[in-house]
Amino acid sequence: MNLPAQWPALVAASRTARQLAYAPYSRYQVGAAALGSDGTIFTGCNVENASYGLTICAERVAVCTAVAAGQQALKAVCISLSGVPVPCGACRQFLFEFNPDMAILLDNLQGEPEQPPECILLSDLLPRGFRLAKTDRPGSLG
Repeated sequence: MNLPAQWPALVAASRTARQLAYAPYSRYQVGAAALGSDGTIFTGCNVENASYGLTICAERVAVCTAVAAGQQALKAVCISLSGVPVPCGACRQFLFEFNPDMAILLDNLQGEPEQPPECILLSDLLPRGFRLAKTDRPGSLG
């Protein structure tokens, strides 16, 4: 898959967001940057909690930031960390809600500094993701 034209800006934003991660327990900092359909970049970092199940992944923070700003059409998400930057299963399904065919940029900070991130389609990472039928009625599930 081809990298989106904005990939250098996405990588830079994701790496900057990573520096803000709240990871006092794992020390595993993750940054993410989501690209809206209008070209706006929204960032997020992981936020840990003493109750591990309440920890929020960087990808979900970036998407929630986009939604809070009124952007629901997402084209790509970049994930930056040291090691294998593959989104967890929960994040894959969460991202699927906003675009099953979005580009996922995997930015391994242990790689070569000038090397572009690996780019893969979300639908390849989550081949059987699901969505519920949307409705115009508040409080209804389709």
